[in-house]
Amino acid sequence: MIRDPNFQYPFLIGTIFLFAYLIIRVILWYIKLSKYDKLRFIHFWKTKSVWAAIRDSVADGLLHLSIFKKNPLLGYMHMSLAFGWFLLIVMGHLEVIADRHSLNFPFYYAVFYRYYQPHPDFAGAKVFGAVMDFLLLIILSGVALAIIKRIRKQIFGMKRTTRLKTFDKIALASLWLIFPLRLLAESLSAAYYHNGSFMSNTLGEWFIQNVRVSAIYDLSWWLYSCSLGFFFIALPFSRYMHIPTEIVFIFLRHAGIMPKKYWNSYAQIQMYSCSRCGICLDACQLYEAGVSNVQSVYFLQFIRNNENVDKSLFGCIICGRCQEACPVHINLNDLRTALRIKASKPLTFSYEYTQKALQQKAGIIYFAGCMTHLTPQIKFSMRRIFDFLGDNVWFMDKDKSICCGAPLMLAGQYDSASQLIQKNTELIMASGAKTLILSCPICYKAFREDYVLPGISIKFHAVYLNEMIRQGRLPKINLGFKTIYHDPCALGRGSKIYDQPRYVIDSYSQRIRLKKEKAEALCCGAGLGAINLPIEAKNKVTFEAMSYFARFKPNALITACPLCKKTFARDRRIPVLDIAELTARAIDEYVNEQKKTVRETRLIES
Repeated sequence: MIRDPNFQYPFLIGTIFLFAYLIIRVILWYIKLSKYDKLRFIHFWKTKSVWAAIRDSVADGLLHLSIFKKNPLLGYMHMSLAFGWFLLIVMGHLEVIADRHSLNFPFYYAVFYRYYQPHPDFAGAKVFGAVMDFLLLIILSGVALAIIKRIRKQIFGMKRTTRLKTFDKIALASLWLIFPLRLLAESLSAAYYHNGSFMSNTLGEWFIQNVRVSAIYDLSWWLYSCSLGFFFIALPFSRYMHIPTEIVFIFLRHAGIMPKKYWNSYAQIQMYSCSRCGICLDACQLYEAGVSNVQSVYFLQFIRNNENVDKSLFGCIICGRCQEACPVHINLNDLRTALRIKASKPLTFSYEYTQKALQQKAGIIYFAGCMTHLTPQIKFSMRRIFDFLGDNVWFMDKDKSICCGAPLMLAGQYDSASQLIQKNTELIMASGAKTLILSCPICYKAFREDYVLPGISIKFHAVYLNEMIRQGRLPKINLGFKTIYHDPCALGRGSKIYDQPRYVIDSYSQRIRLKKEKAEALCCGAGLGAINLPIEAKNKVTFEAMSYFARFKPNALITACPLCKKTFARDRRIPVLDIAELTARAIDEYVNEQKKTVRETRLIES
């Protein structure tokens, strides 16, 4: 047979291009890291965190365990392609080493081993052949599932999949062809030389009887090489750039590098780490409200393709459901906020009125926040609770209220928000307080992440109430009605506070468990981040959430966010209470029972 020595060039060209591109890209990303992030990354290599990064690279980069936990069938599809291909490469090189008894061979030799070595006769050759056929079968099952997913996504339990761009289609088609073409080439080789195993030998027998093998033998290896080359060249410009970038992201994350309030190279790395798997799409409530172009997967795609992102950027509620669903653990909310800050023009505000705020000395500060002032029953309930406890509390923003700065931050106005943060910081630090209590999750998240308040414990009011109940300072009393608890986005997904509010509610009522709760809790629809979102879409999100809650027929919906309370209360199907209101009711009931007991005792004594 005439053998063509040039068929490996498409593979070589693609491989060289890909490695050159990745090396340059990673160097540029590293150069653009801040000085402190570079120091963190250098120090990281001296710590045990390296092993954790390697473990997560295998778990998420190859085995895709995070996807397995959310969707086992989708997890298997990704794992069979990624880990299967990795094992195929490793076992291929081990096969060549066993055959040649040397490490000195061209790196592409193992990729086209059956072409260069048609008669492997070393000890263990048949075992290697069987293993390679088995791995190829596993990968082909993943390819078959990927094709089915594009045609019938419902089989995977998915309502939606992502839209593909040109390079995505090229890379996807090349990827789908790589392994069937490898099977074709190795089966044709087995037809000539019987050098395959259970799968390739069986197909080889069929080919030798039905096809003129000599006419397509070299062509099959050319096609296999071309499919590899096309995939490698298209990869950096397609969704599959996530394959190498995710590993970089995992190592930087374990090095302690955190998202910033500005768009930097770490934000770019996260952007390229998005695999566009589509899991986040089903998590987005805006889809049910008829909004389909603001989801995070498209937002990141628009940025990467230098498309107009204004609508996508400012039309999101920033509830965090997509971030919680993301198997790559990308900080989607932080990326969107950072880009909003980058895209927004600075506005001039006057904060002269804040200079007139009266300064007080206190051990405890209560900061109500703007939305709590718009739902004053929460503020009154907190006053009732503090009075019952006998705590001396300064209601910091009772008069001449100062915003925490979070709404401005979400709108991209970082400089203006920084001015408010500075004003609040000065007032708080001058008070001598040791504890700052907040009843708005948005305020709580802002104070925890954007303020520097040394020596001051920042507590959310539900956490504070939980502590008071456990210490016996607040009563435990059953009010005799059924409740459901709604996890506010900024409190649950945003601050990981799930259990303390539930303990408080369980102390006063019979709480009904929900499937859509904690990390999967529904958004109320009124997130401050949705600047360009039509009111009809917001109302639709609210209506659908309340429809879900109404199915359980509770006596009250308990939340721990003034914005959620105000939004849900407009629906009127279920009475809505803040957790502070529930606690205040329990206090009143307890006090009334105590008074009743005293009266009855006096009557008996008289």
